[in-house]
Amino acid sequence: MQKQFAETTLELIQGDITKAEVDAIVNAANEKLIGGGGVDGAIRRAGGNEVVKECDEIRARQGGCPTGTAVITTGGNLPAQYIIHTVGPIWSGGDADEAALLASCYKESLQLAAENGVKSIAFPSISTGVYGYPTEKAATVALETIRDLAESNATMPELIQFVLFDDATYGCYSDALSDI
Repeated sequence: MQKQFAETTLELIQGDITKAEVDAIVNAANEKLIGGGGVDGAIRRAGGNEVVKECDEIRARQGGCPTGTAVITTGGNLPAQYIIHTVGPIWSGGDADEAALLASCYKESLQLAAENGVKSIAFPSISTGVYGYPTEKAATVALETIRDLAESNATMPELIQFVLFDDATYGCYSDALSDI
């Protein structure tokens, strides 16, 4: 599924983000940048030691990556040149600023992409795994944030992909994209 927002093409794809042939992929990381399960573990394994080393350097320099922010490393062994690591919010029922923090993940990631000349980027579904954010709500926040940034003339990649791992997640993003 595809939709145009200003000069940016947004695509939904079901697949493995570690195989995405884009300039940068986004990793749903944790605050300590120490690796975990899910998409974070898959990206770190595929990216290799260089990614781990750069995350260690970031942690030594600034203590990690607070929720709602993003940092950038090499892509290591991935097809992507860069990995943008962002930390989404843990779902607490929706009354703990989760939507604003999740939107900040996309804004910060896209800002780093612009600063590094990224023309194509792939996102996973941030916060919807072990962090428990309901996928249908996360999809709406993600897609509306990207639409709003594109329509506000923010510097955006030419191509934004959401590489979604399973049918259920793809369905939630497809429904949300149809609604906006």
